[in-house]
Amino acid sequence: MGRGGSAADAGEGVMATDFFWSYTDEPHASRRKEILARYPQIRQLFGPDPLAFLKISAVVLLQLWTAIYLHNASWVKILTVAYFFGSFLNHNLFLAIHELSHNLAFSIPSHNRWLGIFANLPIGVPMSITFQKYHLEHHRYQGVDGMDMDIPSRVEALAVTNAITKSIWVIFQLFFYALRPVFLKPKPPGLWEFTNLIIQLSLDASLAYFWGWKSLAYLILATFVGGGMHPMAGHFISEHYVFNPDQETYSYYGPLNLMTWSVGYHNEHHDFPRIPGSRLYKLKEIAPEYYDNLKSYKSWSQVIFMYTMDHTIGPFSRMKRKASKGTETIKKEE
Repeated sequence: MGRGGSAADAGEGVMATDFFWSYTDEPHASRRKEILARYPQIRQLFGPDPLAFLKISAVVLLQLWTAIYLHNASWVKILTVAYFFGSFLNHNLFLAIHELSHNLAFSIPSHNRWLGIFANLPIGVPMSITFQKYHLEHHRYQGVDGMDMDIPSRVEALAVTNAITKSIWVIFQLFFYALRPVFLKPKPPGLWEFTNLIIQLSLDASLAYFWGWKSLAYLILATFVGGGMHPMAGHFISEHYVFNPDQETYSYYGPLNLMTWSVGYHNEHHDFPRIPGSRLYKLKEIAPEYYDNLKSYKSWSQVIFMYTMDHTIGPFSRMKRKASKGTETIKKEE
């Protein structure tokens, strides 16, 4: 693998002007095959989490109750509760939707979509169905130029070049995350997207009509601050931003996994996306030799700090690979 642009400059402590480029396939498919050959019992970990529905329902109801409770609160109180409480709930639901995109609550895909629309309600903005489309491509085409919308655009990377612009980018990263596919790889909406939209707008309108705009504003604020300069949002950076040129996916083994569907076990998740977050730790216990030697993190807050303050790290710090002939055909058909 190598780095385009100013690779020599990067070695001198200057931010590079191109992505890392890999000339091999992503590492997870081959590692999955090797692990399964050695530990076939891992297949027993596959399948839905039977408690997913109950966990999601509890968080949705608690967050909606909180929004109603705050309908007459001051803006200072709303913002405070949004950052220190509601942000954790809404980010939990965002990662529940991530779990549901892999059909890890029910064996029937449509049931997962309906539960995803339900989990979407306190987030305030319809995103569950659209997220699934792009996220599954992130797994299937990890790092592939023009296919993996998890990777920042070149425009973002050229604009975000110092601690100040990186801080602004982190604060607003949810907007970049959501809008990037719309500009770079738009997909026509279908019936499920319209269903997601109608149900979400109905909830938003009902909340504003019966309880006032402050209740709705609380939900939107909780989503926004929880996806920015916030400990929970550190996973956006920790998962695939390259701090070590020899590794493109990183796990986090810290306490916030308890609130994030164990998304921190990210190497494990990409190796085995059919294992729910609640069982990923068992995968690591069964096959520790495949994960213990990989670089990992224990603090998402530290990852945000390192990303912001390290002048050699930025949006260009992602691994890319050229599309294969088969992938090129898919891109043309789209």
